[in-house]
Amino acid sequence: MRCEHRITINQKAEKLLKSGHVWVYGEEITFRDADIENGEIVDIFSEKNRYIGSGFYNDASKITVRLLSVNANDRFDDAFFIRRLRYAVKLRQTIMQGDLSSVRLIFGDSDLLPGLIVDKFENVLVAQVMTLGIEKRKQMLFDSLLSIMEELGEDIRVLYERSDVAVRLKEGLDLYTGSYYCKDDCFTFDPVVIKENGVQYYVDYVNGQKTGFFLDQKYNRSAAAAIAKDKTVLDCFTHTGAFALNCAKNGAKRVTAVDISESAIANTKRNAQLNGCQNVDFLCEDVFHLLDRLRASHDSPYDYIILDPPAFTKSNKTVRSAYLGYKQINLSAMRLLPRGGYLATCSCSHFMTDELFRQMLKEAADEANVRLRLLEYRQQAKDHPVLLGVPETEYLKFYILQVE
Repeated sequence: MRCEHRITINQKAEKLLKSGHVWVYGEEITFRDADIENGEIVDIFSEKNRYIGSGFYNDASKITVRLLSVNANDRFDDAFFIRRLRYAVKLRQTIMQGDLSSVRLIFGDSDLLPGLIVDKFENVLVAQVMTLGIEKRKQMLFDSLLSIMEELGEDIRVLYERSDVAVRLKEGLDLYTGSYYCKDDCFTFDPVVIKENGVQYYVDYVNGQKTGFFLDQKYNRSAAAAIAKDKTVLDCFTHTGAFALNCAKNGAKRVTAVDISESAIANTKRNAQLNGCQNVDFLCEDVFHLLDRLRASHDSPYDYIILDPPAFTKSNKTVRSAYLGYKQINLSAMRLLPRGGYLATCSCSHFMTDELFRQMLKEAADEANVRLRLLEYRQQAKDHPVLLGVPETEYLKFYILQVE
């Protein structure tokens, strides 16, 4: 046994871990040493006393153990975690063909670093720490990552922490934001400008949602823009205008960017100006109300609608209401589009499975009395890899459809 303490799990949990999952819930633990300190690493054994793996322990969380390794030879010193960081960065170098300008460097469980998210926006790193095990090792992890970036010739000016996500409270942690590292004493922490798919954006990593920008839709935005030439596009839930601007730069006749948030519309306008886009209109309105209003007017000018809503559900308990919400906006879009029109639609909630999402699309199409032609199905960008056996890491579903 490599760790000071151990737990024993039931057969259900053993089966899940052996099938590739990485979580153990409290009720699945049949024995635990009495003096385990939250945040330390424990060895996991089956009821037949077979070693299963090792992971972070925290009985303050519903997810009591998060798997780190199934290798009986691993030793969980600093070198172990530094290797994990290097593996994650090397993977991004490979799959992004050496382009680390704006990329998710660390993706939590998918990189077997449970509770650590790191996004890179040019010379700024933005980190989220969501588990106690990572929190206790944060200084070593952050310092090591900065050293790895320096070795690669990346001139990192700031590492900013955005640990202001509610899941920290479930780990017994306080919410926190602030600068961990700043190379320049006079740095102002203003939004940084990034370029993705040839489109520039201001990224407000201090005040924006999550880490400031959603990198997971990178290739989906490119796919959506590929069919936008000469189209009149309605981009719903535009947020920072990413889909709208990709379409506008790719030859759309006209694009309307819609969001209920005034700050989102202001950011979209700013990004449009940054890119010199003159073919974009801006509308601050509730998307549900807008689609209903356009339907009632019997005068929709759009032949291409993009739906990129926030997650309508963050738990199994609200999947049914989320299903109805997705159905409502997709049904409205299908009714607005002319025959032969195009619909790009997605969900970013893993609770809304692909099976449920397809079922919802079929029901909406039946009610709209249209047929759907699937042109393309996509997932999250490849710097957000899916760990097979862990459905929670497979969350983004993106469809491009033609309505007939």
